[in-house]
Amino acid sequence: QVQLVESGGGSVQAGGSLSLSCQASGITRGNWCMGWFRQTPGKERDGVAKINTEDGTTYYADSFQGRFTISQGNGQNTIVLQMNTLSPEDTGMYYCAAERYCPFYLKPGDFHYWGQGTQVTVSA
Repeated sequence: QVQLVESGGGSVQAGGSLSLSCQASGITRGNWCMGWFRQTPGKERDGVAKINTEDGTTYYADSFQGRFTISQGNGQNTIVLQMNTLSPEDTGMYYCAAERYCPFYLKPGDFHYWGQGTQVTVSA
C-alpha cells in the first residue's frame, strides 16, 4: 500500500523560500513518478512539477518553471520541492502524488496515490 506524507509547509513573507518534502512508503523499485500539485480554495488542483524516480527526469508547469525545483531527497523514496521567490499567489495546499510510470501530462487524474497535503501561506 502506497502512502505519501508531506512536510515543510508553513508561513513565509513574499519573496521568501520554503522547502517541502514528501516521504513515500510502499513504493517498489522501478519506474515511479512523484509530483507536486497545488490547490487554492474554490479552484481546481494544478500541477506544479513531477520527477521520474528512476532516472531523475523532471517536468514543470509553466507557471513554476524557474522558481520551483523538484528533486529527489536524501532518503529513499523522498522528493523535495524547493520554492523560491514566493508570492501571495503561491498560497495554497500543496499535495504530493505518485503513480507507476510518469504520465505524459501533469494532471491530477493521472496520479493514483495522494498525500494529505501541507499548507503554504505567503503574506504580502
